[in-house]
Amino acid sequence: MQAALEEALSRVADHSVTVICAGRTDAGVHATHQIIHFDTDAPRPSRAWVRGVNSNLPSDIRVIWMRAVPPLFHARFAATARSYRYVILSRTVPPALHRRRVAWTYRTLQISAMRTAAQYLLGEHDFSSYRAQACQARHPMRTVHRLEITRSGDYFYIDVTANAFLHHMVRNIAGVLISIGSGVQPPQWSWEILQARDRTAGGVTAPAEGLYLVAVRYPDQFAIPERGELPIFA
Repeated sequence: MQAALEEALSRVADHSVTVICAGRTDAGVHATHQIIHFDTDAPRPSRAWVRGVNSNLPSDIRVIWMRAVPPLFHARFAATARSYRYVILSRTVPPALHRRRVAWTYRTLQISAMRTAAQYLLGEHDFSSYRAQACQARHPMRTVHRLEITRSGDYFYIDVTANAFLHHMVRNIAGVLISIGSGVQPPQWSWEILQARDRTAGGVTAPAEGLYLVAVRYPDQFAIPERGELPIFA
């Protein structure tokens, strides 16, 4: 995504453009709400930026709005919170049309067990057990403000908001919650993994296809829209 955006922006700006993203996403991960910033002296109205950039983007990437921001704004470091949604299809038959848009398990998930397990992860903790071994973050402390699991038919939604996330943190949390919901592990396993502070104590990393970046929060002074569309399946 970043390379495509930089190329499209560079064409409209008529100079080389480098973008900074609010959050990086792995290959296969989706975003309904990504914020970027870039520097330019090119005089273009916002509408011209949006239309011009979209005309140069591949069909699976779209810019919804653009606006000028003060120099102190930074898409990554000015963010105060980010939200992700992880989507799981729980049924015996794998998805067809949604095969690259949701995670799938043939096991029956128990939402009550998943909700109990999620409570252990709320608040500020050392999430070493829930980050990729190759994670380059300077420290593993993160604060999870919200971690909720809901269900609609065969689809389960894990919604998580934190001040920041470690590499693979949401996918690792999802993998643990799926194991617990499947009855493979008890709810307290999420807490035991957290206390181990060791990635080898954790469960399987859930697939990238089920993950969506859906919101990025900034201080009110920047007037940045907070949320994109939530992925909903039925």
